[in-house]
Amino acid sequence: MSINKVILVGNVGKDPEIRHLDNNVSVANFPLATSETYTNKNGERVTTTEWHNIVAWRGLAEVCEKYIQKGKQLYIEGKIRTRSYDAQDGTKRYMTEIYADALQMLGRKDDFQNDSAPDRSSATVNEPSGNNGPLDSSPGDAEEDDLPF
Repeated sequence: MSINKVILVGNVGKDPEIRHLDNNVSVANFPLATSETYTNKNGERVTTTEWHNIVAWRGLAEVCEKYIQKGKQLYIEGKIRTRSYDAQDGTKRYMTEIYADALQMLGRKDDFQNDSAPDRSSATVNEPSGNNGPLDSSPGDAEEDDLPF
């Protein structure tokens, strides 16, 4: 058995880029920043920021299109996926992305401009199991464990 699960709480780095593909399938891409502050051995406070490439499909992409904007704080659950592509200079490049399974908007309702946003301090949206991309090629998605953590 193996588990590929990521949980992130961070801030959106720029407005989501939304693409509408064939068969009414939408995909959203945006960067999410997570930061960690610690005190180093010299007693100085240091903050490090890690950037994550978020990919949201179908219903989650539509939520991103309507409500998510640069600077907003999100809770995201998903899976790590790495893909490769050939760059213009002919070299093979790799990109690590987080395919979102669930998204929770954090903060106040006013933080999300659309007036039809939920009337509570956070809203959770889950993508149905097995909808993690254009081709559902993950054999483990169909039999996910419902773990209590």
